[in-house]
Amino acid sequence: MMNYAKISQTAHYAPSQIVTNDDLAKLMDTSDEWISSRTGIKKRHISLNETTSVLATRVAEQLLEKGGISADEIDFIIVATITPDSMMPSTAARVQANIGAKNAFAFDLTAACSGFIFALSTGEKFISSGRYKKGLVIGSETLSKVVDWSDRTTSVLFGDGAGGVLLETSERQHFWAESQFTDGLRGESLTSGRLGLSSPFSEKQEDTRYLKMEGRAIFDFAIRDVAQSIKSTIEESQFSVDDLDYLLLHQANIRILDKMAKKLGVTREKLPANMMEYGNTSAASIPILLSECVQQDLIKLNENQTILLSGFGGGLTWGTLIVTI
Repeated sequence: MMNYAKISQTAHYAPSQIVTNDDLAKLMDTSDEWISSRTGIKKRHISLNETTSVLATRVAEQLLEKGGISADEIDFIIVATITPDSMMPSTAARVQANIGAKNAFAFDLTAACSGFIFALSTGEKFISSGRYKKGLVIGSETLSKVVDWSDRTTSVLFGDGAGGVLLETSERQHFWAESQFTDGLRGESLTSGRLGLSSPFSEKQEDTRYLKMEGRAIFDFAIRDVAQSIKSTIEESQFSVDDLDYLLLHQANIRILDKMAKKLGVTREKLPANMMEYGNTSAASIPILLSECVQQDLIKLNENQTILLSGFGGGLTWGTLIVTI
């Protein structure tokens, strides 16, 4: 008997504190017009005191409640993040402790804005192995702690938040196609959190905590490499682009979505957007968008809709999944 995985529940959570473009204009030489015309971003949620693990825990709690299950039933927890509370224990381990999922193994996955795609693919393999029945896959970020708030080219782009899904076993197939890529040769185009050598036996190196990005290089990478990989993934699947109900792409820049729609030959309405409200939340971006689409009834769980999910970012990494919801 074949084992299949399905997304049975979705959830998201963001800090209550909202920072608008006008708020940022009080801190730096920028304006609402400058930011929104170039990115589509109008505001972002910024944590006052909630850490990455707290945001992820709020999502996990919602998923358990919506699924009507206890934490004891969870077999694994994967948290995709580039802004963990600490290197150890992992963010996922903290979530496991917070919800009391004593039977679950837990680990973090680091693939930046592709993190949720990589984590969801991994979780699907765990379920389809037949050994595990239920798992939480969460993307959670507090990017506000790794941006240089004096740098208007990056600080205006990012926000904090978390989103995730409950994966469960199913009698029929829901995951249909996938592609995942990494190009470390271009990794220096987007960096954050470098830890320098600092032992008494090493040449001292400086820590570089803040996020640095070559904006044009990342934009071109998304339009060229990511668009082509999405096309290839669709072509290698049993679906045509017209069969896809929605394409949920990483929320980095509204111009990327506009160009992607044209390149893929779909109407812009098939690419929902919420970066206006959240900014770029890296690994949390796609699951927040998915959860909001379910909340708004655009996407209906258990209605056999076909969704394409695609993330791209630091590493460089990019990945795509085609899933029936």
